[in-house]
This record gives sequence, structure tokens and C-alpha cells, in this order.
Amino acid sequence: MFQLYYAHAAKARDDILSGLTVAFALVPEAVAFAFVAGVNPLVGLYGAFMMGLVTSLIGGRPGMISGATGSMAVVMVALVAKHGEQYLFATIIVAGLLQMVFGALKFGKYIRIVPLPVMLGFVNGLAIVIFLAQLNHFKVQGADGSAHWLSGMPMALMLGLTALTMAIMYVLPKITRAFPAGLAAIIALTLLVHLAGLHTPLVSSIADIRGGFPSFHIPSVPITLDSLKVILPYAVILAGVGLIESLLTMTVVDEVTNTRGQGNRVSIGQGAANMVNGFFGGMGGCAMIGQTMINVTSGGQRNLSGIVAALSLLAFIMFASGLINLVPVAALVGLMFMVVIQTFEWGSFNLLNKIPREDIFVGMLVTVITIFTDLAIAVVVGVIASALTFAWKQAKHIYVQARDESDGTRIYEVHGPLFFASTHRFGELFKPENDPKDVVVDFAHSRVADHSAIEAIDTLATRYADAGKSLRLRHLSQECRVLLEKAGNLVEVNISEDPHYHVADNSLA
Repeated sequence: MFQLYYAHAAKARDDILSGLTVAFALVPEAVAFAFVAGVNPLVGLYGAFMMGLVTSLIGGRPGMISGATGSMAVVMVALVAKHGEQYLFATIIVAGLLQMVFGALKFGKYIRIVPLPVMLGFVNGLAIVIFLAQLNHFKVQGADGSAHWLSGMPMALMLGLTALTMAIMYVLPKITRAFPAGLAAIIALTLLVHLAGLHTPLVSSIADIRGGFPSFHIPSVPITLDSLKVILPYAVILAGVGLIESLLTMTVVDEVTNTRGQGNRVSIGQGAANMVNGFFGGMGGCAMIGQTMINVTSGGQRNLSGIVAALSLLAFIMFASGLINLVPVAALVGLMFMVVIQTFEWGSFNLLNKIPREDIFVGMLVTVITIFTDLAIAVVVGVIASALTFAWKQAKHIYVQARDESDGTRIYEVHGPLFFASTHRFGELFKPENDPKDVVVDFAHSRVADHSAIEAIDTLATRYADAGKSLRLRHLSQECRVLLEKAGNLVEVNISEDPHYHVADNSLA
């Protein structure tokens, strides 16, 4: 009994300490993403607090941290610039509702169809994006308003303190895991900088973030068709971006912790959190892979860590906003650099000579698109590229085996799937002018998958008819027989042997 108690106490301690570590990292990012979206910093901080709290309570993926994110902020900026914050809050409510519907319909399982190369590209792309975002902290704004790289002693101090942060986070876990390395590094660097009397640009200068508890309000948006036309497109995009990033982050946590999250529950949790944001003045968000990795590697693998992070963030906003300004930028940069190292799939380099070139291309494509455009676009393009690559490979597998019967009939046994990508090759396999008068095409070892395949069979029937040859088709499903127009009377029906499967065709819808 005592061993069980101490085990639970140790886990709770890990969750609390890792939650505090995450809270420190959440503040500057939430403020930064609020600026990206064009809203007040408090809107970003409230968004991070409510996303973290609600998703940790009902989100279904222990250890995963949600908050205000850059991927959603870049979508919000156009909406806020054109229509203002109130439209943003209304849009976040609708986006949350769409996410909850997605989860209620149990569509979260479809994240499992995302191919591994797309996952690798997503993770590596996000790691690079996080790295590039930290480089801005090594710049200072000049008198002309442009950013310039630090130089001389400020650059040396920034690099040195960043390296010291990373060294603490690397060495401390080898000595003890009783205290999160990230939190230890933040405390040590803060004490060192202020005891040594070091000043800007080494110390953060976050905007005024003092505020109270977020209050309930209904967005001041007219309930009209015109308003819906503005809100709905942005809501669909935000819901999609948020779900893709959240569900892929869940998959990454699944691999790191060797556990399995519940995609549908995650979707519902994200949607509920975004709806709460819309009614309480937050900018909404989704899962954050950087903070999630900080949390998981610091020992926070339960929901308590996310709750502590959210409540700590609220405490910073309400009571301790001044303490945040004491944290050196170098400590936060070093913390994020370690996240980059832990997030990037370094093992993907070892796969370069071991996996098909098509998979390498897809992974690199997703990485590049993630860096230069948007996560949702990158994942969708990656899935499409993987599907087309698979279709191209499968198209090469179709072939026929011919044999002649004693009565002179030639039988072609089709092997391999017949679908849109293999129809061209299917047509090349037959030469009506070289065949005898009676020909049978047997589909017992094939699968007619879509309308393109049906058209290919109809076209084949027309070719044999034009050549004055007799063509019969065997072992086609009932659906195929219904859809075949030109070759319908050439199909031999054999109830006991004909296959049963569904053909993807709008005519049957």
C-alpha cells in the first residue's frame, strides 16, 4: 500500500513540476502568437489558459498540452484585420462546434491513415519552424525599424547563456530526474543573470500581461447570413488546422510514451476548449507539439500536468506577471532548442538508403511545405502525394494470363486491381485483332474498384465488337453488371462464384 502511495505521489510531483516548466514556456509563445494574429496579448494568454485547462480535463490524451498556436494564428490574422476581434471569437465558437461534431461522428480514427513519411515530414518541419522562430531572439531592432543581428558581447552572452541552458537540460537528467531539467535551467539562468547584473537583450520584455479571470461574453456579431458567410470559411479552416495538428501531436505522444490516445475524444476536447475560448475572450488554439514534448520529457504524462500548466499560467496573469519579465530570453531559447533536438526525427536520416525514394520525396515535401506555408496544407498534400504514389505502384501490378481451350476459345485471367491508375495498362494487355473469334475475360483474381475501371471494361467490349469478335466477361460483382452499359449483355452470371464487393461510383449513390 505504501509503495503504491509513493508511486502516485512521485507521479503527481512530476506532473506538477513539469506543468510549471511548461507554463514558463507558454507565456512568451502565447504573447507572440497573439501579436501574429493581431489581437491583444491577453487574448493569447487567455486562449492558452482555457485551451490547456479544458483539453486536460476532457481531452483524452494525457500529457498533451494545448494552447494558442502559430498555425492557427496565421489563419486568424486576415479575419481580425478585416472584421475585428469579435468576429474572431464567433469564428472560434463555430470552429469548436465543427471539431466536436467531427469527434462525435468518430472521424478521429482517420488520423491513422496518415502515412509514416507524412508523419516524419510533419515532425521535422515543425522542429525546423520552432528553431527558426527562436532566431528572432538573436536580433535587435535598429533605429530604422529593421532587425539586426546582435554582435560583440551581447551576442556572446546570448549564445553562452543559451548553451548553458541546453547543457543543464542535457546533464541534469543523467544525474537525477527528481526535478525537471527545463525548470531547473530556467531558475538557474534567472538567478545567474540577475545576480550578475546582466540586462537587455538577455532579459525578456514581454508586453503588459496583467489581467483578471476571463469573463463570459457573447461575441458582438450580427446574426445574419452575411456574417455567416464571413465566419464559416475561416471556421472550417481553423477547425481543420487545429484537428490535424492536435491529432498528429497525439500520434507523436503515442509513439514517445508507447501508449494510445483517443482521437475522437481529443477532437471533442479541442472543440469544447475552442468554444469556451470564443465565449470568454480567448483566441483559441490546438495542441502544441513543442510544449507537449517539454511536458512529456519532463515526466508530465498525465492530465494533471496540463491542468497545473494552465492554472500556473492563469496565476502568472493575475498575480505574478512581473516575475515573467525576470526570466532571461536565453533560458527560453535554450529550452526551445532542446525541444527542437528532441522533436526532430534524427533517425529519418538513417532511412534515406533503406526506404523507397517515393517515401523520401513525400517526407521532404511535407517538411518543406510545413516550413514555408501551413501545417494543414502540408499534411493534405503529403497524404495526396502518398496516395498517388501508392496508386502508381499498384497500377503496375495488373497483368493477364492467357490460355486457349480445346474449342478455340481464348481465356484471359486478369490479376491485380483495376482502378483509375491501371486502366491504361489494362487496355494495352488486349489485342482484339490478334485474338480468336471467342474471347473470355475472367476477373476472378481481380478487383474492379471504381468508375474508371467500369469505363475501361466497356471500352474493351466496344473494341472486340468493332473487331467482330465475341467477348464474354466472368466473375464480376453485381454492381459491375449494373454499371456496365455497353458490355452488360456480355457478362456471364454465376451467383455461386461471382465476388461481392462495392465499387466506388456516383451512379450508385
